[in-house]
Amino acid sequence: MTKKLLLPIIPLLIFGCKVQQVPVSNQNNNILKSRKGYIASYNDLAVKEMKRSGIPASITLAQAMLESDNGNSTLARKANNHFGIKCHSSWNGPKVYHDDDRRNECFRKYKSVYESYIDHSSFIVNGNRYQFLFNYKANDYKSWAKGLQKAGYATSKTYASMLIKIIEDNKLYLFDTGNGISNTYSEEAQPDSLKIVPGDVDNFSISINKHKVYNKNRIDYIIVKKGDTFQDLTEEFGMLLFELYKYNELEQSAKLIDGQILYLQPKRSKAGHGLEYHEVNEGETMYLISQMYGIKLNKLYEKNLMKKGSEPEVGQKLWLRKLKTQQDVIDETPVIKEFDKE
Repeated sequence: MTKKLLLPIIPLLIFGCKVQQVPVSNQNNNILKSRKGYIASYNDLAVKEMKRSGIPASITLAQAMLESDNGNSTLARKANNHFGIKCHSSWNGPKVYHDDDRRNECFRKYKSVYESYIDHSSFIVNGNRYQFLFNYKANDYKSWAKGLQKAGYATSKTYASMLIKIIEDNKLYLFDTGNGISNTYSEEAQPDSLKIVPGDVDNFSISINKHKVYNKNRIDYIIVKKGDTFQDLTEEFGMLLFELYKYNELEQSAKLIDGQILYLQPKRSKAGHGLEYHEVNEGETMYLISQMYGIKLNKLYEKNLMKKGSEPEVGQKLWLRKLKTQQDVIDETPVIKEFDKE
């Protein structure tokens, strides 16, 4: 099962390749993982990616388990590639070659399993055809699974049902709460043959020590503290440096300000339900308002029929969810009354 998707902002990716299992004795990692073993090993990666990208952990885990044969595929074992992403001309990183649709095809090789998870998240987050998925609740795995199939993530007509079955059979929805590993899949609960091999899985913690994570418009964000740097924040939250700039629509020359809102996930195309408009106060800019409601700046301009780079006037009403119409403009235009000069 191969999907070919061409997006303007990311390389051409092909997911869902069929791979052959390699005998255990021929692999570097001599442990053949079951589904429970896979979940025990990598659920924390899926939870961390959910907090970073907004993709339900249950969906990420189910896709990884389905595409990598529970981590036992050749690509997963030799290249840490758990989602079957092929190279193509835009890939400059390490490569491995494997027979798939054609002989000796090029696939991406990652330094860690987590790099594979990050690349998968980027594909979903940056893909225009998948943007509607982020309107679903984080725990609505059924809508996510059906949405992925509808968007053409896979050619299989049973792709959604396969994901849902994996999620429900293994209770992966428990991880969508963001609480991390459950007792059901704790390392202690697994037989020795399923335990994590030291160095086989990334070592990290998903707990946040310095900053409290808030949520608005279903987007995680923090409040910048004095002394914060972009580099320190990327290390704290396990992000890539460019993501902080991109998600907050900032230039690389930007400086962090104490009290500033900084998003850890992409902003959305409109504000949350019930927030129809904003009346501009003194000192507020379009960018500040876009951060205030978690709306992409260009979408805020589009909704209000404003030229990019212009700023609103004090008291102006900015629409946050729908497109301003010409009638709205007429309704907002003050009526000038003529009085007798007497």
